[in-house]
Formats: sequence, C-alpha cells, structure tokens
Amino acid sequence: MKLGTTRSNISILEKRAYQNIQRAERTIHQWMMIQAPISLSLKAGTDVFDLPKMIFEAADKISMRLPITSLDIVVQLRRIAPRIFKKRSLEQDAEIYITEDGEILVEAVGKT
Repeated sequence: MKLGTTRSNISILEKRAYQNIQRAERTIHQWMMIQAPISLSLKAGTDVFDLPKMIFEAADKISMRLPITSLDIVVQLRRIAPRIFKKRSLEQDAEIYITEDGEILVEAVGKT
C-alpha cells in the first residue's frame, strides 16, 4: 500500500511523534508533582535509609496513610533516580514528591 510520501518524511513524522510523547510524559510528571500531597526537599548527603522515616513522618502530619513500606520506598527511589545516589546517600539535593497512591516522583536539584 502506498502512502504517497517518502521514507524521509515518514522518519520525520515518527521523530516528531516520539518528541510529542516525551513532552506529554513530562507534562503528566509535572502535573503529578504539583498535585502530590507530600513534598520533601532533601540535601546532598542524606542517608537513603533515613528517607522512609522522613516520608512517613510527612504523611503522618497530614493524616495520610501510604500503601507502601519502607523497603518499597528505597526500591522505588533507587529504580527511578539511580543517578542521584552514591552508595547509601544522596549525591545532590533533590525534591521528592509522594502521591496519594504511594508513587514516588523525584526531581534532582542543581547539577545533573
């Protein structure tokens, strides 16, 4: 079946489609951060094993029950933002957002 276009035009359209998808994903990520009831500003050097306690304390302050465990928090953080950790501590400042569903969103602050 002919589409009446060249291969290069198809490549351009495909590239633009992927760019639009990436832009949409970033928009959704930013929206989720804005809507997140818990946000924490963390300094470089914070121990990764102190983070669950900090997150649960923040949730307790607003009487929010999180459907995740301490281990879930550490695993999610290591999976979604491996570059901000060096061994057991944060290598750079970061903002952590927790949604009502327990999803963790991380935004590095400063150097990348």
